[in-house]
Amino acid sequence: MEADHRCLLNERNQITDCDLSEQIKAVTKESHVQAENTKVMLAFQRGQLTLQQYKLLLCSLYKIYEALEEELDKNSSHDGVAPIYFPQELARLESIKKDLEHFYGANWKEQLTVPAATLRYAQRLREIGRKHPEYLVAHAYTRYLGDLSGGQVLGRIAQKSLGLKNGEGLSFFSFPAVSSPNLFKQLYRSRMNSITLTELQREGVLQEAVRAFNFNIQVFEELQNLLSTSEETELRQRHKTHSPKMSDAGTDKSLELPSSLVSSSQFLRILLGLAVVLTVGMGVYAF
Repeated sequence: MEADHRCLLNERNQITDCDLSEQIKAVTKESHVQAENTKVMLAFQRGQLTLQQYKLLLCSLYKIYEALEEELDKNSSHDGVAPIYFPQELARLESIKKDLEHFYGANWKEQLTVPAATLRYAQRLREIGRKHPEYLVAHAYTRYLGDLSGGQVLGRIAQKSLGLKNGEGLSFFSFPAVSSPNLFKQLYRSRMNSITLTELQREGVLQEAVRAFNFNIQVFEELQNLLSTSEETELRQRHKTHSPKMSDAGTDKSLELPSSLVSSSQFLRILLGLAVVLTVGMGVYAF
């Protein structure tokens, strides 16, 4: 990390309101708050994570980072990408693969389950990789700095909630090549601010940053819906299995849970149950 420190001291770029990093922070402020206050992220921070919830989150993170890192690799020499291309320090894909193999086994790819929002997110990343590589900086900034900011905290929450030992299944949260997250984030912002953009390109990057947050919010919401639907189906199946046989007079309505009660129960479970980044997720978005 000494090399990062020297780079930062040598560049000495004073961050101002005109810098790209500050402009992204400003235009995404509202989306930032909205992302942090989704039921999924609020619940994650409360430390009531279940294994199924965590596995579904990893599945979505895999598809997102697969697209992001493939496009960053393809465009690594592009003027809008090269300054913020740090595969050794930041790449998450191999770590996520390791976690998925730990939970699902060698055939983990055959068991991936992701909501439609995740696929839309990945599709957008591939689209801009082809058409507007400079827009990738908005997504890289949103994902990686979010992961660095909240990764250590969320990793400890997941470990405690799931009872995981020796870091197994938690590789996503580990950045072994980054010894000082705060220092590295300063370097990353400095490199971002060094990217030369036309006014039209800059406006496009800022719009893409808002879009990145919106994609993450949609993923969080659809993961919640996926979990809620799965749990409601399981609850109905249990009820059907354990219900006594009814006479010809009809069904015993007293044994049925009112739909409003089931709905509110699932709402509360999600609110209190699911633990960034990716950001992350997916990561806590405290840049």
